[in-house]
Amino acid sequence: MKVILLDNIKGVGKKDEVINASDGYARNFLFPKKLAVEANAENMAKLKGKQDSASHKKAVEKDEAKQIAEKLKTICPKLKIKTGENGKVFGGVTAKDIADVLNKEYKINIDKKKIDLKESIKTLGVTKVNVKLYEGVMGEIKIDVIPE
Repeated sequence: MKVILLDNIKGVGKKDEVINASDGYARNFLFPKKLAVEANAENMAKLKGKQDSASHKKAVEKDEAKQIAEKLKTICPKLKIKTGENGKVFGGVTAKDIADVLNKEYKINIDKKKIDLKESIKTLGVTKVNVKLYEGVMGEIKIDVIPE
């Protein structure tokens, strides 16, 4: 019997996957626990609509990420940092600092976890930082660190 899974089931399949299950397993376990529905024409149409909607949503999000990547190329935010004599830097510029500046000055919402910074920036001047915006979409931003 063909069924559409409504949830991930270990060893059986993932959510929204169409599988062949034995009649007894489907009727006695999957259907009563609401883990699956029968793969009839109506349910298959609902599944196709759901998948089309999800793929459209992904395409829209990817386009938005590409637009943000283009915008990031054109901007160069300035971050002030405390320095001592001889240009010695105290502390550093973190991913959170970069995300805050992008949000405040440019109204670009980027999660600090998506900013690819191995360690905080501890030098003055312009530094290039990669930003993972979406699956397969990387942006690059130049950060200008200036003394306070």
